[in-house]
Amino acid sequence: MKTSRSFIALTILCIISLAHAQVLPDSSASSASFHATLDQQPVTWHSLFEMMPRSMASWWDVVTSKERVNDWLLVGGLTAVTFATDDATYTPAEKFYHSSDAAKRWSDNCAEIGDGRTQFALAGGFAAYGLLDNDQKALHTGFQVASAVLASGAVVQVLKHVTGRESPFVRTTPTGVWKILPNQVDYHQQVPHFDAYPSGHICTTIATVVVIAENYPEAQWIYPAGYAFTSLVGLGMLSNGIHWVSDYPLGLFIGYYFGMVTAHPNGFSLSQNGHPIQIHLLPSVTLNGTAMNFVVQF
Repeated sequence: MKTSRSFIALTILCIISLAHAQVLPDSSASSASFHATLDQQPVTWHSLFEMMPRSMASWWDVVTSKERVNDWLLVGGLTAVTFATDDATYTPAEKFYHSSDAAKRWSDNCAEIGDGRTQFALAGGFAAYGLLDNDQKALHTGFQVASAVLASGAVVQVLKHVTGRESPFVRTTPTGVWKILPNQVDYHQQVPHFDAYPSGHICTTIATVVVIAENYPEAQWIYPAGYAFTSLVGLGMLSNGIHWVSDYPLGLFIGYYFGMVTAHPNGFSLSQNGHPIQIHLLPSVTLNGTAMNFVVQF
């Protein structure tokens, strides 16, 4: 808990540094247009309630478009491959978690980054700074983070209640039982037995990263740092048995596009905005046998 509070304090300091950062003279035309839009549409108390349904509608239009077919194929392929190796990836992670108190603390602290408190601390920090300094950009960022987290979280919760997959730490089979459309009374009485897929922690973490990075394109360190923290969240949850690796691809897909549509309410182009993650699966042969390397490039 102490580590979690320290991390939240660090995020608040990052907010102040971002808000004081000056936009580079050679910022893109799309960034200038975005700032003009902010000036024309100041944030009000009801902005969050307007953003959420708009983001959900835009997200649905984007992810069901023909341009996203390859993305769905990638998500499906990665889910299938990682599902086949879920027992092999979780077993050593579980051993690491129980190897020492330090390992447990590290895993739990990493998982806490994605539990919602950090995301809402960031949203509140940006909003508070925006109000105190009359900074519409910071206000928009805070409200957009909250909107993206709540909207993407709602979609994830629907999927969890439909798929009903066991979390690793309560598994009754090597890769966890799936109970499609489980009894909802049983679900709420034994949540870990049904809520593994997809990962809401990963989804809301990457959505937060995307919203902040797209609002502050001049701060080019946000994407690499955000991806690193997202990876730590994933490793922590794997170690303490909250999630399987195969819970992550769909969570990343949902969160990434919620972040993009929320940060760009007037539309966006992936050729000009964002940092799409490139994923490679590479076979290898070692003295211990064959293996598959999972490489993420950004």
